[in-house]
Parts: sequence; structure tokens; C-alpha cells
Amino acid sequence: MNLPNLTSADFLPLLPAIILVVGACILLLSEVFLSAHSSRGYQAVLSTATSVIAGAVSLTLLTEPARAVFLGFGAMDPFSSFLTFTVCVSLALASLTAAGFLRKRGAERGEFYALMLFAGAGMSLLGLSNELITLFVNVEVLSIATYALTSYLRRGTRPSEAGFKYFILGAFSSAVLLYGSALLYGATGTTLLSDMSGPLRAAMANNNGALVYAGAVLVAAGFSFKVAAVPFHMWTPDVYEGAPTPVTALMSAGVKAAAFVALVRVFISVGSGIDAQLPFAIFSTLALLTMVAGNLLAIPQRNVKRMLAYSSIAHAGYLLLGVAALFVSAPGQEFKLLGPTALIGASPEDVARVDALRGILYYLLAYTFTAVGAFGVVSLLERREDEEKGTAWDLERFSGLAQRRPGWAFAMAAFMLSLAGIPPTIGFIGKLILFRAAVDAGLVGLTIIAVLSSAAGAYYYLRVVVYMYMRPVPEGAHTLERSWMTELALVVSTVAVVLLGILPGPLTEWIAQAGTLFTR
Repeated sequence: MNLPNLTSADFLPLLPAIILVVGACILLLSEVFLSAHSSRGYQAVLSTATSVIAGAVSLTLLTEPARAVFLGFGAMDPFSSFLTFTVCVSLALASLTAAGFLRKRGAERGEFYALMLFAGAGMSLLGLSNELITLFVNVEVLSIATYALTSYLRRGTRPSEAGFKYFILGAFSSAVLLYGSALLYGATGTTLLSDMSGPLRAAMANNNGALVYAGAVLVAAGFSFKVAAVPFHMWTPDVYEGAPTPVTALMSAGVKAAAFVALVRVFISVGSGIDAQLPFAIFSTLALLTMVAGNLLAIPQRNVKRMLAYSSIAHAGYLLLGVAALFVSAPGQEFKLLGPTALIGASPEDVARVDALRGILYYLLAYTFTAVGAFGVVSLLERREDEEKGTAWDLERFSGLAQRRPGWAFAMAAFMLSLAGIPPTIGFIGKLILFRAAVDAGLVGLTIIAVLSSAAGAYYYLRVVVYMYMRPVPEGAHTLERSWMTELALVVSTVAVVLLGILPGPLTEWIAQAGTLFTR
């Protein structure tokens, strides 16, 4: 029996995921020694500390050269290291937000934080995956933990409905992803992404193009569910509303980031062996539908949690614009509205690709700080007894918030401005970098649509600000309970949103390193 020749260098990129798993195991084991009435305040602190340590380790890996690990089944590169850092940021902020949320409901247990850390480990490993079966296994690791977290608050119909709907549709999307992977394997004879380019070209030459295209489309459909792209978005508002708000924050930021990085890694490899028109047609069309539909569906929402869910769909559309920029073709070809225009033309392929990769990474981190912070404010305002009635997240709850809790109102205003892409916030810089990369790639028409969609989105974001600062406090309003952990998460998120919007230099330097992607 020949054992694989693995060295310590192969395990180096796994360190953040190992740290997260160890933290999760400690939380599970410690729960065994606690009674129902024991204090569990340490659990959120331990979960946050574990996430911070794993994030710090991932930053040190940014300087490591891109290379294959585990016999090519994994890829260690700055691209995946930056994803792990982004995931750890969302984990730390969501853990802080969860402390007060769960305590008010008497539902603080070690398994909740353990599931969050297990999901984070799956997200980190998904970014490293350089082989289709490994990728599928890691998708399931993060998905199963997220399914359980979605229905964690078993009391009531909303969490049960959200968990059931997420599980059924998630299982279907996983089956589609696996079937697409099987078709690609059938056409190429390999599941290693870095080895697919040559076999794909050979398959195309041997009249197996239909098999390759079918596999690529099915894989794209499977990932489209994970990133909530239209028309695979139907689950998003119901699941986001029914899940515990800290879980919703983690899903909107961490899961989305991991899925986008995995999608990019897969299609960079697959796209190098087939006509780039196919992935470009897929992602440009998805970007158009997702940007427009996400913003239009968010406009009439009075339920702030559902509004943020549709907003998450719209932001997935902006990120798909960056993905489409990775597969631009020469001006004057098909898809003239969505494709490169003859007026601007396209930058050299390598330059356009690096700029698009950096834009995607910057936007993912910017959205992480902003979205988790916004859901943190929502968690402070909602009351358990109003959740079943559906009024816990009504826009009216934000009326007069500037008078009752001026700090919360300022934080929420910063998050809304960032989501709208208004300076001086990190959201503005993120959209600027991403849209500029798309324009440099020649996608002028699609970028114009993105800008107009973003302008439409400003309406429902600024409406929240109007309610907070220009509406009186409702009669009979309940006292707003404070939670120092959630407020700490808001402080960190607000400082990041504002400071990195004014001084984006340090972050852009990190992004410049993180744009390196291992291909072979």
C-alpha cells in the first residue's frame, strides 16, 4: 500500500480551519459539564477569540507563495488566505452579536457556537479546494452546519420553515453541483481543477462539447444557489427571515464569500479549456438579472430583515459583474449590450483578470463588515414575542432610534450608506474598485446597469435612515435592552466601514497581494 507523501507544508494552509475545529470541540466538550442554569458568557468570548486567532494566522499566510498542497487536491494561495480572513471576520462579529441575542431567548448553548465554527472551517476549506470531490465535501460541511443553525430556535413555525426550506433546496442544489462535476469528470477523466485545461480542450476537439457545456452549466447553477443569484434566489428572503439574526449575518457574509471564491476557482480552471463565451454569457446574464431583480424586490419591503435579504441578492449581482469581467472577450462579439464595447475595448487579459479578482475580494470584505453590522442592529431591536407575528423587523421599529439609542442609529446609518455605495464608506470604495475593474475589462453597458441599480437601491437604504432620524418615537415603545458584546461588534464594524472608506490604502495593499490565484 502506497501512502501519500505529505509534509508539514501541506498542513500549513489548514491551520486556520484546524484552529476553528479545535475551538468548536472545546465548546462542545465544555457544555457537557454545565447545568441548564450555568453561566455561558464565556462561550461567545471563546468563539470570538478562536475566530480572531484563525484570522490572524490566515493573514500571515498571505505572503506564502501559491502552490499545490495535498497532492494537488488543495491550492494554497493568497486568494484563499484572504477568504479565510474574511470568513473569520464574519465569524467573530456574528459570535459577538449572538451573545445578547441568545441570552434574551434563554437559548445560549455551546453547540450553537460550535456549529458556527464548524461552518467557518468548511468555508475556509472550500476556498482551498482544488478538486471537484473535495470541493463538494467542503460545501456539504458548511451547508449541514448552516442548516442546523437556521432552525436552531426550534420554537415557532418560522425557524422550522426556514430550516426545512433551506435544507430541501440546498440538497437539490448540491445534487445539481455534484451531477455537473460528474459530467466534467466524464468528459475529462480527472477531477483536479489544475489538470483540467488540457483534457477539456481535447474533449472539445473530440466532439464532447455538449458534455462539457452541460457540466459547466450545472456547476454554475449549483453555485448560483449558494450565492443567491436570480433565478436561484427564491429561498433567500424566507430563510434569512426565519433564521436567528446572527446566523443570517453569517450566511449573508461568510457563506456568500466562500461560495464566490470557490466559483471563481472552478471557472478559472474550466474556462481556460473551453470557449470563454460560455462562462461569460452565464455570469453576465446572471449579474444583470440579479442586480435588477434584487433591487426591485427590495424597494417595497417594510420588513427590514427581508429588505436586507433582497439587498444581499443585489450585492451578489454586483459580485457576479466582477466574475463576468474574468471572462471578457474581444469587443464587437456576441452579447453586445452586456459584453465589451468597441468604444472602451478590453484591457490585456491578465491585467483585467487580476483587477477583477482584487475587486471581488475587496467587495466581499466590505460587504462582510457592513452586512454583519446591519444585522447586528436588527438583532438589538427585535423582540422574541413579536417574531411569530412578523412585526419584529418592521420598519416602524427604527422610528426615533436616534433619540433612544443615538449610537445604534449612527452605526445603522453608516451601514446603510455603505450598502448604498455612498462615500465616505467602505461600500463606496468596494463598488468603485469592482465597477472600475468591469469598465477596464470593457463591460461598460453592464456597469451602467449596475450603477443605475445601485442608485435605485439607495432609496430603500436611505428610508431606514429617514425613519431613525426624522420620525418620532412610537407611543408605547418598549425599552431597548443593551448588550455590550453586540455593541462591541457594532463599534468594530462601524470603525471599519468609516475608517476604511476614508483611508483604504492599507486594505488595498493587502488586496494587491491577495489577487494571486494558483492555477498550476
